[in-house]
Amino acid sequence: MQSIPFNKPFIAGKELYYIAQAVLSHSRISGDGPFTKKCQDWLEQTLGTPKALLTHSCTAALEMSALLCDIQPGDEVIMPSFTFVSTANAFVLRGGVPVFVDIRPDTLNMDETLITQALTSRTKAIVPVHYAGSACEMDTIMDIARNHNLRVIEDAAQGLLSTHQNKYLGTVGDLGCLSFHETKNIISGEGGALIINDPELIERAEMIWEKGTNRKKFFRGEVDKYTWVDIGSSYLPSDITAAFLYAQLEMAEKIISVRRKLLKMYMQNLQPLAEHGLIRLPSQSLQSCCNGHIMYIIVRSLKERTDLINRLNQKCIKAVFHYVPLHSSFMGTKVCRIAGSMDNTEALSDRVLRLPMFYEMTFKQVSCVTDAIAEFYRCF
Repeated sequence: MQSIPFNKPFIAGKELYYIAQAVLSHSRISGDGPFTKKCQDWLEQTLGTPKALLTHSCTAALEMSALLCDIQPGDEVIMPSFTFVSTANAFVLRGGVPVFVDIRPDTLNMDETLITQALTSRTKAIVPVHYAGSACEMDTIMDIARNHNLRVIEDAAQGLLSTHQNKYLGTVGDLGCLSFHETKNIISGEGGALIINDPELIERAEMIWEKGTNRKKFFRGEVDKYTWVDIGSSYLPSDITAAFLYAQLEMAEKIISVRRKLLKMYMQNLQPLAEHGLIRLPSQSLQSCCNGHIMYIIVRSLKERTDLINRLNQKCIKAVFHYVPLHSSFMGTKVCRIAGSMDNTEALSDRVLRLPMFYEMTFKQVSCVTDAIAEFYRCF
C-alpha cells in the first residue's frame, strides 16, 4: 500500500537553476544578495506593502516585530494560546508578557470580542494569528488598536496570499510575519519575511535586520561609512535560500490554486460525515478567501481523534493533531497570563485533526484519505 505523507517538500520550477545561478553567476550566497532583493520586490509588488524584508524564519520576523514595537519587561501582548510557540517566545525574549484570550469555535482564530476585557495599562500590542490562512476579524482588531494606541502584528505564518476585505493577510496591521518553512504553501526549507506596513518603522527595521547597523544607508550612499546604531541581530537568510524561494514565488498562484482544489475536494467528500454530525468541517470562509494551507476536521473527543489517527496510520496515511495550547505548557504557566476562560481553546485543541495536504498530492490520494475516514465512522 502506497503511503500518503502529511506533508512533502517539492520543486515547483527553477529552484535548482536559481541556486546554481546564485553560486556560479552572482558569486554571492550570503545575505541580502540578488535573489533576496528579487524576493523582497515580489512581496512588495504582489502584496502592495511599502517594505518587505526576508528573514531566516517567521520566528525571526516575530522577534524583529517585538524590537520594532519596543517591547519592554512587563509589557503585555494579547494573542491566542492556540498557536505555535514562536508567537509568544518573540515577546518573552524582550521581557514581554503574553496575555492569552480564547479562540472562536468557527475559525479557531482569536475571539476579537474578548480583546477589550484583556486590556490593561501595560498592553502594548495585539498579535492576531490567522489559523489555516483564514483571516481574523481584522476590522474589529484594528479599531480596538487605534482606540487604545496599540500596535498590531499579524502572525500570518500560514496566510500568504489569503485575503481579508480584498487585502492580503500580513498587510492589514502595522507589521506582518510570513513563513516559508517546508510545511507551508510556498517554501524555502527554513525562511520567513517581515512585512512593514507602517512607513515610519522601515528605517529602524533595516537597522535591526542588519545587526543594528546603518549598513543599508551606507550602500545607498546616505552615509560615508556604516556603524553600530541600534540593537539588532543577524536576521538575513542566505541568498541560496532566497534563490530557492524566488522560484517558488514565481509559481505561487499555481501552487495555491492546486491546494485550493484539493481543499475543495476534501470538503465535498467529507460533507456527508459532517451532515450526520460525525465530524465538523472548517467554516466556509476557509474556502472563499484562504490559500488552501490546512485541511482539518474537528472530531467529537480526544479518544476518537487518537483512534482515528491510529486507524489512518494502519492504512499508511499520516494525519496529525496541532498545537498544545501554550497556556497549559510549562513556560506558559510561568511567564504568561490568561484573560478569561480558555474553554474553546482547551476543547478544540483536543479534537482538531489535520489531514495530508501538499502540492503534489493527487485527487486519488484525497479520495483514499476521505474513504479511510468514512470507513472509520461506519463502525459507529
